[in-house]
Amino acid sequence: MSYTDAIPSVADLSPVEMWRVIDQALAEDLASGDATTRAVVPVDATAFGRLNAREPMVLAGVGVAGAVFSRVDSSVKYTVLQRDGARLDKGAVVAEVEGPAHSVLVGERVALNLLQRLCGTASRTAQFVAAIPPGSRTRVTDTRKTTPGLRALERYAVRCGGGHNHRNDLGSGILIKDNHIVVCGGVRAAIERARASASHTLRIEIEVDRESQFEEALDAGADVIMLDNFDDARAAAVIARIQDHPRRPIIELSGGVTLERMPAIAALGVDVVSVGSLTHGARSMDIGLDLELRV
Repeated sequence: MSYTDAIPSVADLSPVEMWRVIDQALAEDLASGDATTRAVVPVDATAFGRLNAREPMVLAGVGVAGAVFSRVDSSVKYTVLQRDGARLDKGAVVAEVEGPAHSVLVGERVALNLLQRLCGTASRTAQFVAAIPPGSRTRVTDTRKTTPGLRALERYAVRCGGGHNHRNDLGSGILIKDNHIVVCGGVRAAIERARASASHTLRIEIEVDRESQFEEALDAGADVIMLDNFDDARAAAVIARIQDHPRRPIIELSGGVTLERMPAIAALGVDVVSVGSLTHGARSMDIGLDLELRV
């Protein structure tokens, strides 16, 4: 497969966002050119190399990495050997790259930075998804706690890891948080103001951090109630309250969510678990580009 075969479709990842990130990253790394490559590498040298997974991981961004090399030099050949979403063992070869050595070296760091970051997000997401017992209704979602400028790519990586996305930006959903409640003067007032002014296409979600707020949100008809930093016992108590409710809201739990808690959270009947650390807590995976000189 060529790199174009692996670039996410428009439905998966906006190409506008992908190219914006790549162009910005290349501009940052090449603001003064590549002094080392220019000084030591012959201009007519060619290089061949493999991108190797140096630890187990879930792959995300293999096509993005290929697009980096393409942006640097369209003559670089990039062959994809693994698809995004694949579970890789240590030593797996992700892709091969071949072309002018100058072009390969110029694109190497940016390609690896993006690939390693996205694989880290996908791998961490897969861990949380795997911690949910089979048959559970619970889904794992990300949050807006993303790396500035990389949200579209990181959210794509979450999907590669089997997770789901929460609202993409401030305009894509009504989520009334603690500071909104303070400014509005209470839970009910905030929900009523949202219902009066928001588009009919948007659900109304509200974050609550205590049982009295939950009751107020339930009575006010919130579509989604987020339990913020509720432990398992407190969450179980409020969820039991709605089992026979004629208009059961979607229940989301967020805050203090660990891998160890996931089975218990799922057993409670929570619909959505939003985990900020899928993105802000993910570490970059170890992937290397090992070159062989070809003259």
